[in-house]
Amino acid sequence: MQRIFLFLATNFAVLLLVGIIFQLLGIEGILQENGADMNLQALLVLSVVIGFGGSFFSLFMSKWLAKRSMGVQIIETPSGQAEQWLVDTVTRQAQQAGIGMPEVGIFNSPAPNAFATGANRNNSLVAVSTGLLENMNRDEVEAVLAHEVTHVANGDMVTLTLIQGIVNSFVIFFSRVVGHLVDRVVFKTERGYGPGYYIGSIVAQIIFSLLASMIVMWFSRRREFRADAGGAALAGRHKMIAALRRLQTAHDPEPLPDEMAAFGISGKVKSLFSSHPPLDERIIALENSTQ
Repeated sequence: MQRIFLFLATNFAVLLLVGIIFQLLGIEGILQENGADMNLQALLVLSVVIGFGGSFFSLFMSKWLAKRSMGVQIIETPSGQAEQWLVDTVTRQAQQAGIGMPEVGIFNSPAPNAFATGANRNNSLVAVSTGLLENMNRDEVEAVLAHEVTHVANGDMVTLTLIQGIVNSFVIFFSRVVGHLVDRVVFKTERGYGPGYYIGSIVAQIIFSLLASMIVMWFSRRREFRADAGGAALAGRHKMIAALRRLQTAHDPEPLPDEMAAFGISGKVKSLFSSHPPLDERIIALENSTQ
């Protein structure tokens, strides 16, 4: 959950900031043709540049941001058997998965959790919480580590980046179209861009971004099932199932605040914004697996 939240938060901030800067600097003036009509081809190119630019910036910043925001302490030289076991386990799993050795870290949180992030398969980070180490036995921790290593091996952060770049491009494109229509139809601006364009495009971008996040979260939930299967292959299916069941008993399995809680969204609507499928569905999928 942490890596997804940080990635999306950074991506959204960059996207919104770049869009506002482009407007203030008048760069979007290239979209005007003959003083009134939109140049849709230029708009599409600009949308792709901003959309993928924000997404890839978030990807390359993901490991640095995770370390700083989560307070991850990288294990440079293991101190004690527990840290040595963590490093040895990730080393073995990384070799099995055919990826470069990730950095291994621990962050202070009472909730059992872990995440993996990084720009590519050979430059990644796997971190676990203190709560996970305190509340799970080694078999269960091994399964969690295998799950995260599988995320790296599957290139899930890169996949998420590409998907986010695509939806970003559509968000920017259609929000500018909406802003243009609002400016022409509601504010009756005849030439150039008036306040209606800037207000309409920013509001539309926020709304479309929320809708686009549902698409990204759907893909993220699909990738979680694959990571569970990969974790089962690396550590053993019974260990992976045991780890998920242990998470079910945790009092606070999601330590990060849900960004949608303030809006009172619950039930199926709330699940649309979840990066992870329900634990019981993940357990059933593993139990029904032939691996």
